[in-house]
Amino acid sequence: MNSRQSDSGGVISRTEALNKISNEPLDVLVIGGGIVGSGIARDAAMRGLKTGLVEQYDIAYGTSSRSSRLLHGGIRYLAQGRVGLVHEASVEKSVISRIAPHVSDPLPFLFPTYKCPPWGQWALWKLMIGVKIYDFLCGGRNLGKSSWFSPKGLLKILPGINPDKLTGAVRYFDGLTNDSRLVVDTLRSASNAEAIILNYCRAAEPQMQDGLWHCTLTDTLTSRTYTITSKTVVNSTGPWAEHFDQSSVKLRPTKGVHLVISRDRLPSDDAVVMVEDTRILFAIPWGERMILGTTDTDYSGKIEDVKVEPEDVDYILDVVNASFPSAKLNKADIISSWAGLRPLICNGKGGPSDISRSHEIKMPEPGWLDISGGKLTTYRLMAQQSVDKLESYLGRGKTKCHTADEPLLNADEAAKASGIIPLEPSKELVEHYCKNEWAIHLDDIMIRRTSWTHYRTDAKEIAQKVADWMAEIFDWDDNRKAEELLNAAYSQLKTDN
Repeated sequence: MNSRQSDSGGVISRTEALNKISNEPLDVLVIGGGIVGSGIARDAAMRGLKTGLVEQYDIAYGTSSRSSRLLHGGIRYLAQGRVGLVHEASVEKSVISRIAPHVSDPLPFLFPTYKCPPWGQWALWKLMIGVKIYDFLCGGRNLGKSSWFSPKGLLKILPGINPDKLTGAVRYFDGLTNDSRLVVDTLRSASNAEAIILNYCRAAEPQMQDGLWHCTLTDTLTSRTYTITSKTVVNSTGPWAEHFDQSSVKLRPTKGVHLVISRDRLPSDDAVVMVEDTRILFAIPWGERMILGTTDTDYSGKIEDVKVEPEDVDYILDVVNASFPSAKLNKADIISSWAGLRPLICNGKGGPSDISRSHEIKMPEPGWLDISGGKLTTYRLMAQQSVDKLESYLGRGKTKCHTADEPLLNADEAAKASGIIPLEPSKELVEHYCKNEWAIHLDDIMIRRTSWTHYRTDAKEIAQKVADWMAEIFDWDDNRKAEELLNAAYSQLKTDN
């Protein structure tokens, strides 16, 4: 099936991909183009399974472009006694740093401690022990060695921190990533392994007939429908996972909001942990910016309508200003923001922050696989376990998984268009995203291929340039270009306060 590349060197055309995915049965149909679905498509294709992935919106449209951008074991989960989850995630963050070094940087975290509520559970002596356990759970291969500071030592490196009743701090290491780039680059790797990738295609009406799953696929750009068949179907649709009749998934979605400010308003080379009641928030250095968040509140609205509310902004700014009193941050400091949903497994217990971030893989009907829960950091492991289960169902015998060893991209591919910090806008870059990374709309590029919307203070001017370049590439008329600019502005409105 050596047709994943077009004559011009990009991915196969959309028309060719639609024809290929509908012409003969697949081994694996992945529904959902987020981080988990992309990992499954990559793993399945690399093991020689005929694989297709379809996504109703854009790649990484949902949760996978709206995270804290962290690769982390979760020191908070260690305090909750979830040692297995911490170990899995700690090992996997090291794996990602090997297979995707261009979107994985070691990031030190400072966790200040205080002699006042709610700091009893986060006492300095407890954290000093905890970070050593954290290092150990990484198999001795953490991204950096933990340490601790006296109050005086901490104030030397973080002078803006609240000194009142300060008892010290620990430093531990996790990783910084670019969530949507990790998805796109994983799918580029899947495409290189001959998986068929289609965004803006909605799968519906799955039915098992004569040993094959039959799905109606609608190309939402043209409204044309196709019938596709597959031996297996993977429901990796995140917050949408309950929407299929075959699904066994029960979710408790929670909303997470992040704000972006200029780093000079809160200067620190380390990420900083801030505690509010039983919750943990972060200030995360991101190039010239600082990401602040996140909230964790139950959400029951329409998935597509999740947005940043004024009370979310007030909450985050209040927590940050309590930790950094001299900063005096206000809404005028906010460059951008985003809101996303965590598709957490419903267990009916506790508050949002108490819900386990573990994942579940179930096959409620023959050949139908549900995968839910989990974390960005553990996506590769979730995919490996899912494909193991698919191979067992298909009766082909378990084959070796190579996803922990093979890089997502070679160094030249990675340097050209990817990274943690957004690249400078150029026509060549936009052409690459359109021809090689399935970008169709303006906000596909502005938000999910580049993060220019969230990072750049001149995002509106950049959007105009990108729209001009895309108009040349796709032969848009003035009305289409105006529509794209309006839709991109609406996407920004939903993520800004």
